[in-house]
Amino acid sequence: MTLIDPVWTGLLYLVAAVCFILALKGLSSPKHARRGNLVGALGAFVALVTVFLSSRLENIPWILAAMVVGAAIAAPVARRVKMTQMPQLVAVFNGVGGGAAALVALLELPHADNGWLRVAIVFTLLVGAVSFAGSGVTFAKLQELMTTRPVVFGGLSVLMGVVLVAAVGAASAVVVTGSTGLAVVVLVVGLIAGLLLVLPVGGADVPIVISLLNAFTGLAVAASGLVLGNVLLVVAGTLVGASGTILTRLMAAAMGRRVSGIMFGAFRGGSTAGSTVASERPVRSSNPEDVAVLLGYAQRVIIVPGYGLAVAQGQHTAAELAQALESRGVDVEFAIHPVAGRMPGHMNVLLAEANVPYESLKEMSEVNGDFKQADVALVVGANDVVNPAAKTTPGSPIYGMPILEAGDARQVVFLKRSMRPGFAGIENDLLYEPQTTLLFGDAKDSLAKVLTAVKAL
Repeated sequence: MTLIDPVWTGLLYLVAAVCFILALKGLSSPKHARRGNLVGALGAFVALVTVFLSSRLENIPWILAAMVVGAAIAAPVARRVKMTQMPQLVAVFNGVGGGAAALVALLELPHADNGWLRVAIVFTLLVGAVSFAGSGVTFAKLQELMTTRPVVFGGLSVLMGVVLVAAVGAASAVVVTGSTGLAVVVLVVGLIAGLLLVLPVGGADVPIVISLLNAFTGLAVAASGLVLGNVLLVVAGTLVGASGTILTRLMAAAMGRRVSGIMFGAFRGGSTAGSTVASERPVRSSNPEDVAVLLGYAQRVIIVPGYGLAVAQGQHTAAELAQALESRGVDVEFAIHPVAGRMPGHMNVLLAEANVPYESLKEMSEVNGDFKQADVALVVGANDVVNPAAKTTPGSPIYGMPILEAGDARQVVFLKRSMRPGFAGIENDLLYEPQTTLLFGDAKDSLAKVLTAVKAL
């Protein structure tokens, strides 16, 4: 016996589904992201309560115990994770979601009484396993538990082909026979496929792969909804799959690359990971006081934040510097590249956390025309997103990627830790232009010294 009838179950699931849709809408803008997150959490709570009220559940103490353990792990991790490590956390969530969907499908196989249901089960098994293993590799790469460079070896493409043939063969056999043993084979083959798919990916492509695996997890969850006969899982999984696919395409476009090239280019040796050797070409360097003079007596300054700012946790100091310049009558904007940081929106969240007004955060399409009127472009911990090689050097790993036109400013100041290349591993010729000067050091420390000097003007 259930506590609510099917009509109320359907209505509550509809409420939860609407909450999920509104959450995605809210997350599309930093201004409404917090509200969207809360609405999504409310939808998940409504869905969870509905399951308990509408289902004949067994082993409820074990279910509650598992929920308590999961919450005890997730809550501290979510609260303590640094913004610079958010892509790694997303990778973990992807993997857990895909793995959970695969395990549910495996447990439901003995109860599948028709071929179409088994098709949904093997699809969930395979895609969920690929997402789980692939997300584990992306986490390890971004956390630098392993090399971030492509891992390739002779015969990789042949091995991948063999694995795919084995996956199709084992999956077909499960659909026909319903064998749990063969389903385990599908699961293992899916894990191997996930590893082989992501290991050859390196450099700036890794965050894009995280987004693609997010879409995979959504598809696996949607298929598990078909397996369980749960409409809300189908809706939620489809939303995640669609949004992950759209985000993947947007990130690939921002990098000027095709998704197929990102996923399979490494099999031919094409990746955005290049050299890590520091250049010995001469550059013009400066000190904080000179940079402060450039900024303090400018009419218009555009700040270009990058991953180096995030790593140094210098967003609050950057916000203070912007306020100090504005108090002197300087017009200050922040130019945000779509893949600044490690994922879209990453830099927006960091700067919003430092109370930078949303109106000051300009997307690439808005701000690129402003650089020609800027007295100074202050590039803080960014390299690839302002690298003119994306426009001038065919064959470069980032060739074709839209960039912020920082080189159009009258003066360009780079805040860099060293002369090592950016994440894509290539030199930036803008560093050697006559209008460019470099201030070496930790981004936060350098900003603090420049801020002090500006206040002393």
